[in-house]
Order: sequence, then C-alpha cells, then structure tokens
Amino acid sequence: MSSSPSFVRLDGKTTTLIVDCRGDAPAVLHWGARLPAGLDPMSLVLMASRAAAPCSPAVAAPLALTPLLGQGFPGTPGLLAHRNGQAWATFTRIDRVDWISPSTVEIVSRDDHNAIGLTHRLALQPDQDVLVASTRIVNEGIAALTVDACAAPTLPLPPTASHLINLDGRWSGEFQLRRTGLGQGSTVRENRRGRTSHDAFPGLIVECAPCGEAVGEVYGFHLGASGNHRIVAETLSDARASVQMGELFMPGEIRLAPGADYVSPTLYAAYSDAGLSGMSQAYHAWVRARPQHQRLRAKPRPVHYNTWEAVYFDHGQDRLLQLVEAAAAIGAERFVLDDGWFRGRRDDTAGLGDWFVDESVYPEGLKPLVDRVLAAGMEFGLWVEPEMVNPDSDLYRAHPDWVLGCAPAPQLSFRNQLVLDFGRPEVRDHLYERIDALLTEHPIAYLKWDMNRDVSHPGGADGSAGAQAHVAGLYAVLDRLRAAHPQVEIESCASGGGRADFGILERTDRVWTSDSNDALDRLSIQKGASLFLPAELMGAHVGPTDCHITGRRVSMATRVSTALFGHFGIEANLLTLTPEERAELADGVRLYKQLRGLIHTGDLHRLDRPANETAFGIVSPDRSEAVFAYTLVREQDAYFAGRLRLHGLDPEARYRVKRVWPDRLVERSSDLVTALGEGLELDGRALMAVGLQLPRLHPQTSFVLHLTRQD
Repeated sequence: MSSSPSFVRLDGKTTTLIVDCRGDAPAVLHWGARLPAGLDPMSLVLMASRAAAPCSPAVAAPLALTPLLGQGFPGTPGLLAHRNGQAWATFTRIDRVDWISPSTVEIVSRDDHNAIGLTHRLALQPDQDVLVASTRIVNEGIAALTVDACAAPTLPLPPTASHLINLDGRWSGEFQLRRTGLGQGSTVRENRRGRTSHDAFPGLIVECAPCGEAVGEVYGFHLGASGNHRIVAETLSDARASVQMGELFMPGEIRLAPGADYVSPTLYAAYSDAGLSGMSQAYHAWVRARPQHQRLRAKPRPVHYNTWEAVYFDHGQDRLLQLVEAAAAIGAERFVLDDGWFRGRRDDTAGLGDWFVDESVYPEGLKPLVDRVLAAGMEFGLWVEPEMVNPDSDLYRAHPDWVLGCAPAPQLSFRNQLVLDFGRPEVRDHLYERIDALLTEHPIAYLKWDMNRDVSHPGGADGSAGAQAHVAGLYAVLDRLRAAHPQVEIESCASGGGRADFGILERTDRVWTSDSNDALDRLSIQKGASLFLPAELMGAHVGPTDCHITGRRVSMATRVSTALFGHFGIEANLLTLTPEERAELADGVRLYKQLRGLIHTGDLHRLDRPANETAFGIVSPDRSEAVFAYTLVREQDAYFAGRLRLHGLDPEARYRVKRVWPDRLVERSSDLVTALGEGLELDGRALMAVGLQLPRLHPQTSFVLHLTRQD
C-alpha cells in the first residue's frame, strides 16, 4: 500500500521508531524507548526545535537516513555516486511510502535531475526490538553510475551518548571489547581484509553513561557484511551525533548499468534501557526468531568431536578409527574430519582446490571411516575450504587465471594459498559441483567451511576490483548448496572468528568463534561475541591439556566450564588422555547434554565483575531455571572476593541452588561452599540483592551453579 504520510512509525516490543517524512529527505525523529500509542509526532518536533546557531545555516541540513552532498550536509554522506565526475551532488525528494506489511515499510525517494532512485527499507517486528534496515540505489539514467559509497540507513544518537564499544583483536584473540569516549568529530573504523576480520568486527555499541550490564541505555549496531566495511560514529559541531555503516568499496568496484541497482548490507540496530545484557537479549531473541533458526531448534545441538588438534595432517586410518571409538565412548554425537583428507594434502603447501578424496591415504575412500562413525551412533562432518587454492594443485595448474590478483603487483604469501575469484560464474559452478558431489556421495551432516587468509589483492580477471563480487558469489554458492542439501549444517570458520556476521549467518548455522581453545582466552572471546551472538551459534571446544596456541595448561574442569556456554565440542587427542581425564570429560559432556536446552534458549545475563573475574548466567524465559558460571582468572587483590549477585531471577520465588560443576572444588572451604555442593534453597530476591559470598579460589578456577525454582 502506497501513501504520503508526514510520519512513519514502527513499534517493537519495548522500542519505537518514528521517521519524519515531511521534508525532502526522511530523517529519524525518535528511535529508542517505546512511546505511547496515541502520541502526536508533532509534539516531538516541537520538543526538539531549536534556533539557528551563529554563523550557521538558517535551517540545518537534515541528518537523514541517507545524508547527501546535495543537501549541504556537513558530515559524512551516506551516498557517493557520479557519472564520470558529473551528477555527483545527489539530492533526492520523497516520492512515496510503501507499506510492505504492518511492521515493514519502504520509503522511496528520487533525484529526477540525476536520475537516481533511493529506497530505505525499515522493519521492526512487534515482538522484537531489533530494527532491520537497508538502503537501495537504482540507476534510472541512460549512462552508467559509479557508486563510491552507499551506506545502510544512518541512525541518530541521543545527546546522552557518551562512550563507544568496539570489538577488535587479532587471530586467536577475537571479539575484544575496547571502550572509548564519544567526542566531537568522526571515529572511523575500516576493514579491507575481504572478510569480517579478526580485528574489526562490523559492530558498534554506544553507551549512555552511567551504564553497565544490567542498567543504562545502550544502542547496538551490527552490519550483516561478510567482507570489507566502514563504520562511522560522528558528532557534528551542532551536537548532532549519528552512526553509519556500510560496505567499503575498492575504487570503481560498484558501477551500475542503466536500470541496475545496489542494495546495502542489512543494518541490525537494537536499543535497550537495561544495559549491555538487555541489548544482547534483544539480538539473541531476534536471531532465534529467524525462520532458518528453527531447524536448529528441531534437535539439540550435538556434541562435536573435531580431529584437527589430535592428528593435524597425519590421517593414519588406525588412529582415526580409534578416535571414532573414543569419541563415541565419551559421548560425542558428531565426528568432524578436519583438514588433510583430500588429494595431495599432506601439509599446508599443497592440495587446496582438489576436492577429491586422497586415495593414497584413503584407498577405499571415506566410506569405511564414515560407516564406522555412523555405526558408533554419531553424525559425520567434513572440513572444506572452497574459496582457496594452493599453487601446488591440479586446479591451479589448469586454471591459474581463476585467482584474484592485481598483476603486476606480487601476491602476499599467506599460508601458501591464494583466493579463487568467486565473482566468476565458472569458478562458482566448479566449486559447487565438487562440494555437491561430496555431499551426494557421502552422508555428511555438517560442513566446516573455512577461509584461512585475507583477500589482500581482490582484482578480477578484467582488472577491476572484485572484493564485493567475491562475497556475493560466496553467498550464491552457499545458497545453492543449502537449497540442494537442506539437511546439511554449515559452520562459518575463517581462521577462527574471522567471518562472523549476520550476513554469513543467513546461510550458515554457527561460527567457529576462535582458533584458540585456551579456556582463559575463550572467556573474553566468547564474552565479546555474546554481545551479538547467542550461545548455540558459537563453536566452543574443550582443547588439549596444553593449549597448542598459547602453551598454557588449564584444568579440565575450567576447560569444560568455558565450553559449556557455546555449541560444545572436543578438540583434543582422546587417545593420550588419562583414564581420570576421560572420565571427567565424559561427566562434562553429560552436563552439557543436561543443560543445553536451557543454555540455547535462555536469556543471557553477564555480571559486572572486576577485570580478573568473569561471571554470567542464562535464565529460562519463564525464570523457572537458571545456570550461572564464575571463573577467577587471576589472583584476587584482597583476601576475599566480593559477593556474586545474580540477575534475571524471579524475585518472588525461591530457588534450589546447587553447584553442578566441578564435582569437587579446590578452595579454602566455607559452610556456604559445602552447602552449595549439596544444594541449598534460597530466596530469589536475596540472590539478586545480597548475593553469594565467593570462596577463596586458586586462579584459573571455575564453577557452575544450577538453579531450579521451588513451587
């Protein structure tokens, strides 16, 4: 239904969005706490009105959904487009408003002089609090249009916005929280790695001080972009502040033929007045409500056993079959054969691209191994890296022109591999055919889809930039595989968490959060990822006793307690564990199976704790059950730690509180610790207002509490 309203209003569960459509450009009048249904938007216009500033325009250029150069906007424009240096000052006027559904609207604008169409799509479901928004530009002219930038809709920030939280890091240390002040000027973060990267996750959180995990106003922003991107947080001299996100294009990368269009990656924005955990709960609820997420609810998330850190490239058949039996005995439900199974892959210098079973290692193919896995009661999973090729491979020798590159500039050496150009149909078709053949020939339930290098030279065969086309091509291949094999789950792995975003998660079922299985590293990694991702999408494995990346030795109890709060798996050589370690790990697997229904559906409550501690809980939606975990990472400064005040419980209920992990806690004993080991009935309000006195623990010690409401 088309109309020409003065205002557009969308209401979520606890939020309201109002867009002012009275002028030439649509601009957000309010996005935040839910407002009364009968509110007159003109009252908000009056409340926000102000006189012109000295030495400033009489009427300020609007902070529109897409700020434009043609409007005279002094900040970062949301659109940069031109025709050979002409028609660059885009100036659009609202043409109409199309209601796609009661919760989804498209605001259509046009620049008739420059022959450009601009559409903003906004959606806010009444039972959700995540605003889903995108921008579409159409070339309505008769000549090509070069687009240098086209951001998702720009959203304003309130005057109380005070701090920014970015998620940065490095390989094996992803999703690290970095808090900085929001001041006048622009804070710009750009990523040119061709994947979301380990150091520049496409998300931003804006806090309004005072703020914590359970209190304060928080605005969250995430761009569902699996490649290069740009994030701008900006405050103008007139105090107007905003956040803008979009793909970052290489020169000349987007050139629209007459009638062609470009649609920005989707922006997912969330508001909460209940702190950071409240924002995370909004994102998690939205993710879990997606239609494609329902298949993950159809069965419990299976316990993985992954072979990588047990065998690396040494795929001896006897050892693999022994691992199958050991994994099944310990309670694993899915056996994943990692890198090293395909032709010529005896190390990381050769074989990528040749997706055929290596008959010199598997003379009878994969069938004997797969049959043994299935006979042991597990599903079979397989590692692949279809976007990559080794120069030492049959595929590269046959098609050296299929790789991305910027000749004559030399390629950067990166794990001995190059990136295939997924922007080319023949490349996509070939890789689809090979992966499709594997999925057809074998009962594969799961693919670990890896990407172990950056796209540093994204030049296509014709010399034009192809980073954006590569991501679009990847999406096309994944969509095609999903359609042909809907039963197969796919993990997005990119040297760990290097490609983790809602765009890739539209067509995959989990992310490998990090290559580091060090439980202490994983605490901060999983905490950062949990700001946007629910536990069931985060791969979390119990690694070897001595971590292969950090060399640190962490107890089995702490490794298990950390992996519990993700999609649980094991990535250690089970054949070298002592009988005691196997028994403890099997106990951990049983506990995960007992708690995974709660962990993968409940509301996350991270607790504000000192830097040397980590604590959080997951509470069922009806508050009848909860699980809380605590880890002392480093020694306490004082003799005694503070109290652990829980969140999210029913204040009117009583709960039975029991320590369920580990079975024995090495501590300086107290009556409370002893009682919790046996189970203790306590008041919900007291648990939140007073809290539990933490015991004196050794560093790197964790424990898990299970709470059940007593009727």
